[in-house]
Amino acid sequence: MLTDMAIKRLNPKDKLYKVADRDGMYVSVATTGQITFRYDYRLNGRREMLTIGPYGADDLTLAEARERCITARKLVAEGLSPAHEKQRDKRRKAMECSFGAVSALWIKDARMAESTRSMRKAILDRDILPAWKNRLLTEVTPDDLRQLCAKVKERGAPATAIHARDVIKQIFAFAILHGEKVPNPADEVGPASIATFQPKDRALSPAEIKIMLQQVEHVPTLPTIRLGLRLILLTMVRKSELTDAVWDEVDFENAVWTLPKERMKRSKAHNVYLSQQSLDILIALKTAPATRAISGRPATTPTAPCRAQPSIASPRLSWRGQRRRACHWSRSRSTTCAGPARRS
Repeated sequence: MLTDMAIKRLNPKDKLYKVADRDGMYVSVATTGQITFRYDYRLNGRREMLTIGPYGADDLTLAEARERCITARKLVAEGLSPAHEKQRDKRRKAMECSFGAVSALWIKDARMAESTRSMRKAILDRDILPAWKNRLLTEVTPDDLRQLCAKVKERGAPATAIHARDVIKQIFAFAILHGEKVPNPADEVGPASIATFQPKDRALSPAEIKIMLQQVEHVPTLPTIRLGLRLILLTMVRKSELTDAVWDEVDFENAVWTLPKERMKRSKAHNVYLSQQSLDILIALKTAPATRAISGRPATTPTAPCRAQPSIASPRLSWRGQRRRACHWSRSRSTTCAGPARRS
């Protein structure tokens, strides 16, 4: 069995030679004087050799080499090749991607609505990449994530901090899905540990909706915008789903408005079945002069936008000294009423 003193006394010869230690480990002495720890073993009927590493003050000590040899012997006992595992580790390290490189692939290829992609890219560019762009994925820890989210929260943006955590979680999940062997730091950092919020459960009551319909007639705006607000109440579509609509989405004969998947948050096409009142409003919008003027194309063109303005603003209606965001809270009311019906 070797000792440090015995290894230091080994001198080079005309040919490479070996000196045994224990547990299958030995040192090879090259003609240049280089001393290297190696381990010979048999696996599945074949003989293999693992180069553990060079001996020296700047390299491995005898004790460190023996520890690595013990680890290699455990792999052999499990039916694994230490030499092959070492090569895999080298290839994995050579191919390790930086956080910035993986995030660029994720923001490009991951499935999400374009509005969501735009928001997440803004968070990524402003709050995450300046700190982590050149880090390897293996260098990002849960504590790093907590520190980054705390910094965002301290500037008065708790919601952005939670979004940043979600973006990071999805980037690591994307990397793991594509073969990276890294832990996801967001698994140890829950959203509640960053910030908590009161749920937004406010919805317009039927009485308030009635008031809104009455007040819409007195809002100093274009008639087409009044029509648009009434259509939103009747169909419960989002404002953008109405303002970005084109005429070929509307089937007047079958009273169906089909929203394509490209404009839906969940990337699934959605049918809006139109009541007679909704059809009347769409006919009025299609024939309104403002519709022709804003789109820059005749209203009879199949792809002419349905909108009366580039965006139908959600007017703040005031009554009894209160201010209500009409479009959003009217949609909340539809969810409140329709939820039990969907579950029954």
